[in-house]
Amino acid sequence: MNTPRIAEVTRNTRETRITVRVNLDGTGQSKLHTGIGFFDHMLDQIARHGLIDLDIHCEGDLHIDGHHTVEDVGITLGMAIAQAVGDKAGLTRYGHSYVPLDEALSRVVIDLSGRPGLHMDVKFTAGSIGQFDTQLTFEFFQGFANLALATVHIDNLKGHNAHHQAETIFKAFGRALRMATTPDARSAGVIPSTKGSL
Repeated sequence: MNTPRIAEVTRNTRETRITVRVNLDGTGQSKLHTGIGFFDHMLDQIARHGLIDLDIHCEGDLHIDGHHTVEDVGITLGMAIAQAVGDKAGLTRYGHSYVPLDEALSRVVIDLSGRPGLHMDVKFTAGSIGQFDTQLTFEFFQGFANLALATVHIDNLKGHNAHHQAETIFKAFGRALRMATTPDARSAGVIPSTKGSL
């Protein structure tokens, strides 16, 4: 798998204007501007712990709220990841991670299955973290799963600090995505499915 796994996607609507660039074989560098500080912090966790170079610029209708910005960044990131992995030949396909942060513990499991689905069990202990509405965590990952064509399971197993809950989720997601997109030397060039396609 010598082809650079890089993708750039631009998605413009009446609500958001977004450009996402990803390099799956990066070193975890990021350039992030969504207008929501805590969301940028969470996207940085994906980059750093996923070892994905991530460049995201979003101009959204934040004068209304953060919903469109967060959801549409998830959608556009999903599109970019799908483009970067291509036909998925030689990929590990599955990824999982448990990540703790003090009292909080989260688990994320990813299958680059070609079948989108999000199963999320998280009970945030606060409605917002800074200017970030914690309900939008679901919208971000729903958008990602739908456009990355991935099955994603997210469970916050413990935690009473909402910041810690969110951070363990995004860190675990980055680690799981890194595992799922890692080339498998033992099945180089092989689609990781008995169907022959994903």
